[in-house]
Amino acid sequence: MTAAAEHAAAAERAEPRVTELGMLSIGFVAAGVIYLAAYLPKRAPLAPAVVLLAAAVAVLALNAFLVARRPGFAWRRFRQVAGYALIAYVVIAGMIEFAFVYDHTHGVVLVIMTLLLATFTLNVPLLDGYTTARFENPG
Repeated sequence: MTAAAEHAAAAERAEPRVTELGMLSIGFVAAGVIYLAAYLPKRAPLAPAVVLLAAAVAVLALNAFLVARRPGFAWRRFRQVAGYALIAYVVIAGMIEFAFVYDHTHGVVLVIMTLLLATFTLNVPLLDGYTTARFENPG
């Protein structure tokens, strides 16, 4: 292996696994929503959904922490991309939330579904912004 290839491999290893963790969080969100939706219109046992929500939020928080600690990051590009993605996903989440309410989802199930949706809504812009800004030269 050449010195350049070794340097590239070391740089790749030093990158935080933001994309992988983001997809793990989205997987927890999907599992929670599917679990709750499988019981509709009846009331689902909530413990598994709460555990999946807590796991999704914990992984999202870890991801945000890893991005925030990244040295030499192109924050301007991150804010640009993540900001527009967040606007789009808030609109999409609003439409999905309307569908929850329109379908008479209510109570604790609606709260958990809303929190799962909010976690998803924050995950995608974080991933979009990170995957764009990680290759940007911050200078």
